[in-house]
Amino acid sequence: MIPLVVHWNMNPEIFRIGGFAVRWYGLLVVSGFILGYWIFSKFFEREKLNKDILDPLLYTLLIGTLVGARLGHCLFYGFNYYFGSWKGFLEIFKVWEGGLASHGGTFMLILCMWWFASKYGKKNHIDFLWIMDHLAIAVCFAATFIRLGNLCNSEIYGNVTSLPWGFVFLRNGETVPAHPTQLYEAGTYLLLGFVLLWMYRHKLEKVYRGTFVGIFLMVCFGARFLI
Repeated sequence: MIPLVVHWNMNPEIFRIGGFAVRWYGLLVVSGFILGYWIFSKFFEREKLNKDILDPLLYTLLIGTLVGARLGHCLFYGFNYYFGSWKGFLEIFKVWEGGLASHGGTFMLILCMWWFASKYGKKNHIDFLWIMDHLAIAVCFAATFIRLGNLCNSEIYGNVTSLPWGFVFLRNGETVPAHPTQLYEAGTYLLLGFVLLWMYRHKLEKVYRGTFVGIFLMVCFGARFLI
């Protein structure tokens, strides 16, 4: 007998009007971008950079990440459906119905940041590696929000567990507790974000270029593998 588990049955929708619904996942994703924008504004203030490129940077990140994440989902997880008929193809554009792949968003984000650095970097004294180093810090917090959104959707949870913090995902018809891997990842990213922020504040002049994004990649994908 399991003495304590969490019976999880959260409605992923905040409200619905006809066929249109606002979901917690979408709200958390947008919140992650807003927080990232604020963090970058502080980077620009400290390093005395031109704030006029902050808005283009945000738009590039937002559009590139969402387009990449949506296309990644459609290409890797539903190619025959989305590209097998006009009905399926038109549903590619229904982003509000869900279906985003983080690896697709990551790939497109890297391409967009390379383009942004090529267009705006030289005259604003930044380059691709500068962007990726600083972006790594902001992405930690955005990724935390995204994993909390996955929890709201009752998705990407782990195997069955007898540990007392297991979640029974009732909306999916589950009857036994599973590891809430969304929370494991969210906690890892949040902790990493604070560590990188501390390094940025106290060690910025002492670390090599590429250190922040290097640490991020090792910890992020190492944690994902282990979890």
